[in-house]
Formats: sequence, C-alpha cells, structure tokens
Amino acid sequence: MDTKKKIAALREEMKKEKIGVYIIPTSDFHNSEYLSPYFMTREYFSGFTGSAGTLVVTESEAALFTDGRYFIQAENQLQGSGIVLMRSGESGVPTVRKYVLDTLPESENIGFDGRVLTAETGRYYKKNTGEKNVGIVDIDLADRIWKDRPALEHTEIYLLDEKYSGKSAAEKLSEVREKMSEKKADVHIITALDEISWLFNIRADDIKCCPMVLSYAAVTESSALLFADTNACGEKVLEYLGKNGITLLPYDEIYSYAEKLSAGSVWIDKKRANFRLAEAVKKCEIVSEPSPVELLKAVKNSVEIKNIRYAHLLDGIAVTKFMYWIKTNVGKIKINEADAADYIDSLRREVGGEHFIAPSFDTISAYNANAAMMHYSADSKNCAVLEPKGILLVDSGGHYFEGTTDITRTFALGEVSDVVRYHFTLTVRAMLNLAAARFMHGCRGENLDILARGIMWENGLDYRCGTGHGVGYLLSVHEGPNSFRHKLSEDRSMSAVLEDGMITTDEPGIYVEGSHGIRIENELLCKNAEKCEYGQIMEFETITYAPIDLDCIDTALFETRDRERLNAYHKMVYEKLSPYFDGEELEFLKNCTRAV
Repeated sequence: MDTKKKIAALREEMKKEKIGVYIIPTSDFHNSEYLSPYFMTREYFSGFTGSAGTLVVTESEAALFTDGRYFIQAENQLQGSGIVLMRSGESGVPTVRKYVLDTLPESENIGFDGRVLTAETGRYYKKNTGEKNVGIVDIDLADRIWKDRPALEHTEIYLLDEKYSGKSAAEKLSEVREKMSEKKADVHIITALDEISWLFNIRADDIKCCPMVLSYAAVTESSALLFADTNACGEKVLEYLGKNGITLLPYDEIYSYAEKLSAGSVWIDKKRANFRLAEAVKKCEIVSEPSPVELLKAVKNSVEIKNIRYAHLLDGIAVTKFMYWIKTNVGKIKINEADAADYIDSLRREVGGEHFIAPSFDTISAYNANAAMMHYSADSKNCAVLEPKGILLVDSGGHYFEGTTDITRTFALGEVSDVVRYHFTLTVRAMLNLAAARFMHGCRGENLDILARGIMWENGLDYRCGTGHGVGYLLSVHEGPNSFRHKLSEDRSMSAVLEDGMITTDEPGIYVEGSHGIRIENELLCKNAEKCEYGQIMEFETITYAPIDLDCIDTALFETRDRERLNAYHKMVYEKLSPYFDGEELEFLKNCTRAV
C-alpha cells in the first residue's frame, strides 16, 4: 500500500473503535529515541523517515509534527501523501496536544497505543477532553494493517566488565536505594533502556546503534527485578545477576507485576514510562520524578572517564585518517556520499580492533546542499558524487568498550564560496567560545548556550536545534539530562546542573536550505576548577581529538582569542595523535594542526 491507502485503512479501523483522532508518536515501549524496526509505525504510515515526529490522523486530515532538524526532509518525503507538515516551534503552529484537542469531534474517542505514548501525555488527554464526552482507547491499530511488520527482537545479553563500568551492579543499586529512601519510595519502576542497561552492567543489540537490552526493571529495598527475554541470558549473565541480587523475569510480566501493586509508594517517571504501565500502578501513591539513574549515569566515574579518553583517541585517529583520505582522493577516484560514510565506518573498525563494537549512529555524510538537512541520510543508489569543490559534512561516532563517541567535521573539498567560508569561521568561533567557558557551579546548559549561539545571533543567524547533548557510555549517543539549548522541550526537560564528570557535545552550526550545511562538533568533559569565595568554579576539557579544517577558515574574521583557542586545540590534537602516524599521514597531520 502507498501512504494514502495506509491512512485510509487506518481510518477504517478508527471508525470501528469510534476513534476520532489517532496518535502515532515516534517511540517504543520505553520512550527511546532510536527504535527497532518493529516500532517504525509512524514511518510506515507517513513515509517520513526522520527520527523524531508525531503523526496525528483524524477523520478528514493527517498531520505530521516534527522539529526544525527535519523540515526540509519532511517536506520532500511527504509530497503527494496528503499529509500536512506541521513545523513544530514555528509561529502559528499548534502543539500536538492542542491540535489533537481542537480537532477531536464530539462523542469520538482519542486513540493511541498506550505502550508507546508517555504516561504524562496520555493522562493529559484523559484529563483535558473537556465536555466532549469522549474517552481514551488504548489500542495498537497498526497490527491490523501492517501485515509484514518486523518481529520484536531480543538479542543475546552480554556483560559490561567492571573494568569498563567502574562499579558493580550491586554498588549502583545501593546508590539508587539511597535515593529511594530520600523520596520514601517503596518501589522504583525503571523503563528507560539506557538506565536499566547501565544499572545492571548489561548490554545487547536489541536496537541498532544502541547496545541496550529491551527490558524493564523494578527495585525495592530488598530486591531488584529485571524483566527481559529469559532466553537471551547465558550462564555468565545469570551468574552475575544472581551475585548482585537481581532476579530475571519474562519481559511482558512487568504489567502483571505492576497491577499487583496496590499499596505503598511507587516511583515512576511519567515523562518516560508509558501510559499503560503508569495506569497499572495508579492505585498506589506515585512519585513522578526522573529516575535517579539518569543523573547517576550522566556523571561519569573516574574509570569511565579514563576509558572514554582512550575511546576518543582511537576515534581521533580514525577521523584524521579519513580526512587525509578524502582530501587526497576527491576528484581522483569516484567517491559518493555513501562511499565516504562506509569508509569512515571501516576506519573505526580497523583502528579500534577488538575495542570497537559498532557505529554509535548511522553516519551522516552530506555534500553541499544536502548538509542543510541536519539528519540527512545518503542512499547508496541515489546520492551525490563528491567533486573537488564545495564542502562535505560528516557526523559520525563509535561505540567502543571504552565508551561512546560523537564527532562532526565539515571538510573543504576544494574551492569554497566566501559565504561558506564566513559561515564556517563563525561556527568554529562559536564552538571554541563555548568550550572555553568558566562558570559557577549551579549553571545549566541553558545558561551557557548563548556562548555559542550568541555569535550567530550577533551576525543575524541561528540554527534550529540544540547546541549539545549528553553522551552515554556504550548506551545511547544522546543522553540526558545535561544539554546545551536555549529552549526546553515540551515533553521532557533536557536540563540539569552541569556536574563534574558530565560529558556534553558542543556542536553549533549553520544550515542554508538549497546551499550548504556546516557543523563542527567536539565533546566536552565538565570538571571542577578552583574554588573561590563565591563557590566552585567549573570548566570544560575537550576530549575530542581531530583537526578542524583550516582550509575553510577566514582568519581575518578571528579575534585574538579565537586564534589562540584554535591553535591551543590543534597543538593538543597533534600531541595526542602524532605518535600513531608516520610518513605522508604524519606530514598531513602537521599541516592540519599548524598554528594560524
């Protein structure tokens, strides 16, 4: 079926259930960012392949809501579908919630699969249907229409050795129980996959590029329950779980477990937990706050930090080898965007060896105008061939046993326009300015975002995304609660006091539709600096080691401090990487990191 037929089939099923508005978010049972194929429901019905968005279908209209990262992509992919693009955050565009309530007919229900909608959102609709005499229908209509839907996969679970994690599962559980005691919570139900995998020191390949276990967890003062595929655990994993006081139960039993909780206090984050699960525990007193695990895993311990620096060393070697390859060969051999993505992925495997596990996300390789789409994906059968002119943006990263990386570099492949050079230079200045920040403890990412974005604003420019996000340790490449952004999201606040040990990306950019896109991304480790009479001063250590392309910089636009910062960064990069290079590649590295 094409998109129009799929929407028509969905409307037929909606009529059977007296549903006037059906909501399809981009989510799984755990509100994950990246999804396994089974959960690509919104993509199936809309044809839009971006990683964020909500499809709302009514009796007469279908609307796709997505953010500024995907406006160009969504506009292209929705052509001819009959689906209206709602550019979230733009003036005059309603929120999903307002649109749902405004378009809901009298005496018709709101429908959604309660396992893929957050409890907070589901309860909002339940509470705010007004006098329309409607109800909530929790149903997965996709199963009736999507005949060749991929199976829900559970892969083999493996342990992350404590030489990488730095703490045992028992130690982490002790920390969680301390926080539960403070909140007087008898049970803590955890639904976020990264939190569960971190807490129990387990990993799997249930989601592409996210080595996490499809699971739920419940923690009490005396027990810890892991709800996962019991067939996915080998003897070694079972032994470790038992040693750390963890009981393994079947994945789907979480709902029957929750329904049996009829007294006491249950800690469950309504912004992360799904609607159906939260409804199952509504008889209990609810503590609805972010799980303590979110902050515990965001503050990396000393073992993790040591490991992460090594992961970035391996990553920097691979990215620098790629830079040498692309600049040496473009125009001499045929290279398209997909070829470039494949090559940098192969370098990570080669350089990382037994340390490397997989890419941390699908590599973005975007030439010239394609880079204006922030999450562009090159199709090997139909993508741009690189020429010895213009720019190539490559956003990539890797999962290593020593940690997870995320780096973006934009490369000049030959002559570039004055406008591109101007925008590239502003982006470098913005990135360096945020990295150099010193600030009092207590600041959050929204306090510091202006250090990068302000340079854009001064020049009448901006970008429709955050400036940076937290990075997990062999989990999700995008991790909360720390971030750099000047606007907080409606559904989940990516905001936290920046603590010693947090890692956040620093990735300002400029995106001009139909022309070019530029992004430079490093990762920053937040650290305690000195104390003063006013309190603890904080600073950042840059832990990404790869050259920034000097061929695209107009140093006339630099202030003295910009020049000093870039030279200091490149001096560090050369010192870190030069022992691993020789011959022409070493000469190339010297030239790429020369003082300007």
